[in-house]
Amino acid sequence: MNETIERYHRHTKDTRTGNKSMEENMQHLKDEAANMMKKIELLEDSRRKLLGEGLGSCSIEELQQIEQQLERSVISIRARKTQAFKEQIDKLKEKEKILTAENAILTEKCGIKPPQRANDSRDSPLLRESSPSSEVETGLFIGPPETRARRPPFQN
Repeated sequence: MNETIERYHRHTKDTRTGNKSMEENMQHLKDEAANMMKKIELLEDSRRKLLGEGLGSCSIEELQQIEQQLERSVISIRARKTQAFKEQIDKLKEKEKILTAENAILTEKCGIKPPQRANDSRDSPLLRESSPSSEVETGLFIGPPETRARRPPFQN
């Protein structure tokens, strides 16, 4: 009989201890959830302010801090964008080299004379357009199109 009573006391003691630790754990989880909700609320408020919403209650100092944070963010974004563009340019230059070499091999196989470089000053489109020997006909035509064909163009 004493053994049964002792087992009963041990079991009820273990249950009370287990309930106590479970209650403590539940309270800890509730506190942690409340803290997380506060953090989420602060982050949402900060996000709204960074998006320019709800600024009416901000002081001058808060507005200056938000402005500085946005400026730092823009600088970081521009730096990353510049880096991405440089990487893309490097890849394209490498691709250009590969394609140029491939083109040279193919033109050699076909026996075709390779085209002159576009950056050759003699073939520059800008120089050809501004050249005094370019053949551009200028003139002033008045009247319907039928009469234009019959009249000689205006000469300087």
